[in-house]
Parts: sequence; C-alpha cells; structure tokens
Amino acid sequence: MAKPVRSSCTSRLRPVAVAAAVTVLGALPARADEGGLFDPILDFFNPNREKPGEAPAIDAVPYTIDIEVVNAERDVRSAIVDASSLESQKSRPPAGAAGLVRRAVTDRDRIVAALYANGYYGGTMEITISGNRLDTPNIFDIVEATRARGPVPVRIVVDPGPLFTFGTVRILDAATRQPLADAPTPRALRMESGQPARAGAIVAAEATLSNHWRELGYPFAKVADKQVVADHATNQLNVTLLVATGRPATFGDFTVVGADFLPPGFIEDRIEIRPGEPFSPERLQALRRRLGKIDAVASVRIREADHLTPRGELPVTIEVTAREPRFVGFSAKYSNTDGSSLNAYWGHRNLFGGGETLRLDASVSWFGQQSDAVPDADPFGYRLAATFTKPGIITANDDLVAQAAVLREVTNAYVREGFTFLTGIRHRFNDQLSAQVGLDLEDSTVEDADTIGDYFIFGVPVDLNFDNTDSPLDPSRGVRLAATVEPFAALGESGAGPVMAKATLSAYHAFDEEKRYIIAGRVSSGGYIGADLYDVPAQRRFYVGGGGSLRGYDYQSASPRNAFGIIIGGLSYFEASAEMRVRITDTIGIVPFLDMGAAYATEYPDFSDMKYSAGLGLRYYTAIGPLRLDFAVPLNPGPYDGSYGVYVSLGQAF
Repeated sequence: MAKPVRSSCTSRLRPVAVAAAVTVLGALPARADEGGLFDPILDFFNPNREKPGEAPAIDAVPYTIDIEVVNAERDVRSAIVDASSLESQKSRPPAGAAGLVRRAVTDRDRIVAALYANGYYGGTMEITISGNRLDTPNIFDIVEATRARGPVPVRIVVDPGPLFTFGTVRILDAATRQPLADAPTPRALRMESGQPARAGAIVAAEATLSNHWRELGYPFAKVADKQVVADHATNQLNVTLLVATGRPATFGDFTVVGADFLPPGFIEDRIEIRPGEPFSPERLQALRRRLGKIDAVASVRIREADHLTPRGELPVTIEVTAREPRFVGFSAKYSNTDGSSLNAYWGHRNLFGGGETLRLDASVSWFGQQSDAVPDADPFGYRLAATFTKPGIITANDDLVAQAAVLREVTNAYVREGFTFLTGIRHRFNDQLSAQVGLDLEDSTVEDADTIGDYFIFGVPVDLNFDNTDSPLDPSRGVRLAATVEPFAALGESGAGPVMAKATLSAYHAFDEEKRYIIAGRVSSGGYIGADLYDVPAQRRFYVGGGGSLRGYDYQSASPRNAFGIIIGGLSYFEASAEMRVRITDTIGIVPFLDMGAAYATEYPDFSDMKYSAGLGLRYYTAIGPLRLDFAVPLNPGPYDGSYGVYVSLGQAF
C-alpha cells in the first residue's frame, strides 16, 4: 500500500535545511597522475561529475534507482527527481545495508519537502528496496541477500495528488489573537486566495512580516507561531500567522568597536543617527553602506542589543575591521578603434592614520594607428598620476580630493604632452547626492592639424553627482546623474568668459527578481558657451566615437572635420545608448545594444548627421564585476568610418 505524504488534515510545515557544498582548492599535485591535476578545470564545467580519484565507500552497496512520478507536470517530476539523493548520488554507493536504507529514508523527507515546495499536500509515495518497504523488519537482511546477486534495485513511486491553493490567510496578534492593523495583504505576501500554495511563500511571508514591523519601529517583531491547515476536501491551504510585534523603540547609544586604526571619533562623527530617533532598519543599512565605503575599513558589522532600555531605547554596537593599508594591481584595455593600454598602480588606504588615501598610477598606451592630425607622431603614450583624498577636511561630510598627472596623449585629432592638476572639496548631502567645487589647471603643448600651441588652462569646475544604483560595476536598478559646469578664466585664445556644461544620465531596470533581464539606457550631452571652435584647445573640445561613446566607429570619428577630412572636434555633442543585458547562466551573459551620437561645431547639438551603431556583447561575470567583450558595427558609416569595433574591459559599458 502506498504511504500518504501527509495523513492528517492539519499539516504543519517543517523547515527544510538546504546544505551547500563548497570545494576549497589546495596545492596542485606534483604530477598529472596524482589525484587529478585538471580536476578544478573539469569541476568548473561539471561540478557534479564523479571524481576519478575519490575512494569508494567501505563495504559499498551498488544499487539501481527507478523513480516513477504519476499524474504530474514536467516541472513537478523534475523537482522530485532533483530532490532524490538516491538519484544524485547513485554513482557513489553508500556503505553497507544501513547506509542504503538511511539514504532511502532521507529521500522520503526530501521528496515530501519538494512536494510541499510546489504546493502538493495530499500525495502518496512508496519507496521499496528489492520490492520491500523500508519498515520491513528484516530489511537489512534483504539488502545483504540481494547485493550478492548484483546491484540492489530501489524504486520510488510518487503520486503528487492535487495542487493545493491558498484559502484563508490571516495575520493575527500573537497575544490577543485579533487581526493586526497595518498588516500586509495576502497579495503583498504572495499568498492570495486561489494562488498555488507553495511552502516557500509561507517561509518568505514570515521574513516579510518581521521586516514589515521592524520598518515600522518594532525591532523585535517576529512570527511567534503559525497554523497551516491542509483542507483535503477543498484542496486549499488555510494559513494563520501569529505575529508578536513587541514594543516600538527609539535608537539608543552607539558604541564603536575596533576602530583604533583611525583617529578617535572618526567613525562616531559619521553616525548621523542620534539617540531618541525612531528605530529604522533602513537607516542602519544606510549607515553600514556608508561606513563600508571608507577605504581604510574592511568590514562593518552592526549589532542590535537583545533588549530595550527602560526608556524604550535600543543600543547599537558597530564593529569595524581594518583593511590591509597597501595595495597593488594592474588593469588592461583593448580596442581595435580606441587603442590599447596597460596600467599598474600602488596605493595606501590610511596614509597618515586619518583615513587618507594615496594612489599612484603608471600607464602606457598604444594608439594602434596613425594619427590623422599628426601623421608622424609616435603612437605610444603614457600617464603618471597621483590621486590623494583627505576625508573630513572641514566636516565629516567634506573630503579634499586632488589629482596630478604628467602625460602624453595620442589621438586622431591631436597629440598632447603636459601636466594637469585637479583639486576640490566634495560635499556629501546624503548617501546618494554629492557636489564638488574645485580648480582645474593644465599646462601643456598640443599639436593638432593646424597648429602647435602651448596652453595654460584655468577653470573652476562645479560637479553634481546623484547615484542610487545597487552596484558600481553592474547595476540592475536605479539612476545615475553626473553633471559639470566649468567656467574658465583662461582657455586657449578665448581668455575669460567661456563656460562648459555637460551631463550624463543613466538608468537601469531589472524585469525579474533574479536580475537576469536588465534594460539599461544612457543619455549624455554638453557644450561650450561664449567661445568659438578654435578658441577652445583641441584637447578640450568634444569628440564622439569609440568604446566609451559610440561603439563600432573609430575613436573620435563622429566629430567635426576640417576641409581635408581631419578630425578637429566640436563645441557640443550628444550621445545615447540602450542595452538589454541578459544572463544566460550565472556567469555568462549576452548584451545586444544600440548606440547613437555625434559632436558638432555649434554651441548646441543640432542633431544633424547623427551616427548609429548596433552590436552584441558577451559578459563573463566575476566576483569583482563583469568582464566585457563588445562587437559593434556602424549602421550609417561615412567615407572615413571603419567597418567594426571590438572592445574588451572590466565592467559594463555604462
């Protein structure tokens, strides 16, 4: 007789533990035949493969497994088969008769959990070994007798029964058994009447309810009990969740631990939450993110006290750990249109013990083709730069930033050699919005198609940045805005008066919770006011074309040209891009994209002669961000444009 999955009309869900196996790779064997030199590579492509070097279990009992699922959809069959350890471990026989029986008993619980997870609470299941049920008194003897004749046959027959749907869902106060005001609706909990009654929805609802009341200021809110009743007459699951909200709280004192590598009060000055303010887990998360952005800090742990003070305050402890102060690294970039570069850097995250950062960069670049403006120019360039940041220069929200660089830059429009210096004070209004006012100095020699000139540039840039995205390298939601207005006191031949303004807006939206389908868009535009084209030095004009703007076109090629067809740059520009980022697997993704843009000799873009391109990108997702490979082709190329572009770098295109 088949065994019912759950014989009682009242079914209390049990938590199901899911174990994750992690393989830690040690030193490689000395010889290729020593336990599998290529195991890590093979594991990458097939993590469930049988390892040739694994020793078989002592007294191993080989067996065959037959799983039959009747009256079920394909996804339910797959869930049951996937839940079976007898199936997944059939190539690794267990030790002895007891090991085989124990594995079968484990399968019984795992398959029940799989049925509950899919909304089936009235099914039947029968597991037999050599045709005998698991509770047969002499089952061990039967296994021993059968194994002498060959692999032991194991059979599982499952009938999931009807699909249950949610019926009545009630959220009650655990103390009074009365409905709770401001409780989320069953629809918000994904437990709406008539919807499949998957066990995962109930487990998720517990966390949702706890978080809901925590956000309302109840730090110890939890689901104290639940009653889950499977009505087999109606095939409905009726759920009652009893919530103990506890007392509402305010924030108490904050205690900082482990910050002795920073000046006294450094962390405390950056805690913007004051005792007596209403408790808010969102504010704690924002605080943790902000403190985690301090370069000298490796980790931030926020611990709430396990009880309130007599005044209803919740004390909070912040534990910070130091990051290794020194770091080194390198990066590389390749493009058949923009040129290639190599960069090595060294840095210190806590230079003088006050959270100061210093980074030294040394990069070399190769333009990869002959410069149109300076045909006989050496295609190699370089850049030596030092970047320094001093946090809390005025208040905890004000940072001093400075960067100095010596460089040689080779492009199609010009060759520049000189020195640049940019410094300013950055003020943080909140975790998403900041502004910076600074000084922009440049002393350089620039050769373009018309002249060789020495330039001293003095500007006062004002920057505004807004960013509420969820990742710096691979965002899936939110927007970014970067805007700059820079009046110049000296700019080429123009003297005082010109103003440069530009802005870039990017937006991201994921269509699913797993973030496998993300649409991303970017719009950028800018221009000079109060200057003629030749008043602005070539290196400060606007250019469009290449991997950073208009993929598929040569670097700077969608820009104004002189009578000889040589790129001279423009006073304004417009760019726009759209991408559909699709993850095929957890590590591989594809990105179809469309770009458009052009630079113009006028103060404002007139949108004539707009260039378009389309392409397909490949993404390999790593722990530090996606590795990008893009291939693009021009859609309306002109006589000076190439036929395609290839770009390789770390991070998304925007």
